[in-house]
Amino acid sequence: MTESVTSRDLHAMLDMIDAGYQDTPGDGLPSAVAEGLGQLVPCDSISFFELDPGHRRCGGHGCVHKPELTPAFWLHYWACPPCSYPERTGDFRSVRKISDYYSQRQWHSSPMYSEYLSHFGVEHELIVCLPAVPGRSLRLLLRRERGDFDERDRLLLALLRPHLEDVYRDSQRRRAGAPRLTARQWELLRLVAAGSSNAEIGRQLCLSEGTVRKHLENIFERLHVSTRTAAVARAFPWGTNLYLPSWAHGSRSHATVEQLSPACLRYVPPS
Repeated sequence: MTESVTSRDLHAMLDMIDAGYQDTPGDGLPSAVAEGLGQLVPCDSISFFELDPGHRRCGGHGCVHKPELTPAFWLHYWACPPCSYPERTGDFRSVRKISDYYSQRQWHSSPMYSEYLSHFGVEHELIVCLPAVPGRSLRLLLRRERGDFDERDRLLLALLRPHLEDVYRDSQRRRAGAPRLTARQWELLRLVAAGSSNAEIGRQLCLSEGTVRKHLENIFERLHVSTRTAAVARAFPWGTNLYLPSWAHGSRSHATVEQLSPACLRYVPPS
């Protein structure tokens, strides 16, 4: 089905995103974003954490595992579609609900619910994944004890998902003190980090060697360094072999109503 949101919803989303960029950075999503989400999509709780199924780890303040129950969670993780859908399918973009896979009766009889999630009162859940290091995912969970989420709620989260990612990465950048560079400067630095010469960078980016040198001079000045090695170390303190956060692809302007309201966004249930 095709769903729509109101102008009021769109402006509330914009206000929430802008507030997130201004909020004090912390370990997870900025508190202004969590508060805004709770107003846009009423729920009983919001959790945000990193999940590493391969190593059976869950990290972050939003991870509320009880030690005595954790073995049951991982025991049933792969057999529980709402939990393992992203890893099993490679689809980390779709916004999903428990009711996409189970009726309420089926959910209550499932091992994941009866042995684990029933202890947390998880009756209805809206699940959003954000990109992370390969093998892991950032999970944003909105939960209710009564009343399932509807397609409006799903659409709001689908529209917000890329902007939530940017707000989170920006918050982490500010928390870590990483530099602000333009999209072109990040692109050039990634090639420098890969060992490319000025001539090779110029060919890949369709720039003259002189333009590449000028870009490097500007980067050095902005990073307060004088060598290529120092620039790479300053720009990529997390290491260049790891997942590159979205904010490292350049400074992005804040979302606009046009970005949040595509002409048609059709929800296709996961198969």
